[in-house]
Amino acid sequence: MLLRVRVTLPDRPGTLGQVARTLGVSGADIVQVVVLERLGGRAVDDFTVVWPGAARVERLLAGLAAIPGVRVDGVWRAIGAPTTTGQDAELLAQVAANPADGLATLVDAVPGLLAADWAVAAVVPVDWASRTGGGGATVGHASWRAPVPPRLPEVTPLRGRSTTTPDGTHHAIAPFGRAGLVLVVAREYSDTLCAANFHSTEVDRLTQLVRACAVILGDRLDLVGAPPVVAGP
Repeated sequence: MLLRVRVTLPDRPGTLGQVARTLGVSGADIVQVVVLERLGGRAVDDFTVVWPGAARVERLLAGLAAIPGVRVDGVWRAIGAPTTTGQDAELLAQVAANPADGLATLVDAVPGLLAADWAVAAVVPVDWASRTGGGGATVGHASWRAPVPPRLPEVTPLRGRSTTTPDGTHHAIAPFGRAGLVLVVAREYSDTLCAANFHSTEVDRLTQLVRACAVILGDRLDLVGAPPVVAGP
């Protein structure tokens, strides 16, 4: 299976090599490394690896924890192929080529781009903040792995951000900037694997995709979640 491994490590020569060797010795075949952050002498890296299904992840975690200064932030199952340069532009081109299905195209593609489990485009009512406990959002479109009904966090569509619900599910949230529409992406909690929260670079990426799609789709977004028009007799 394909796993995503997020590691925080000292940003000095040799440490990345130690992490890579440990992954290999544990049985992981590295297919991609993405640097999410380099700041203050520390780096945050995402490794996408092919992992033998019968192998125990605990061996991998123990090996990484033994490297001085290294912290494992998360290990979780990745959905789809590793991300490559140009995927965001290709997705936006697909949205522009078929705007009638543009929102569905975006929602279905985002989990694969962000190594997430599912995504939904939700319509948040104008009076959301005044409702007891928030809530009241309706689903405009959900990806195929989304639970029914999807377990949405209590959010307002003000800005892109990440959040974690009490059950351990991580969410990235980005507003479209019109019609109360917001995109919610989730990494669910698992008893065997523990996903990392969405990094700020991932939230920024999602926000940019959502803004671009809002420009492309325009007034079509105002119809999301609206009741169907019933023809007269």
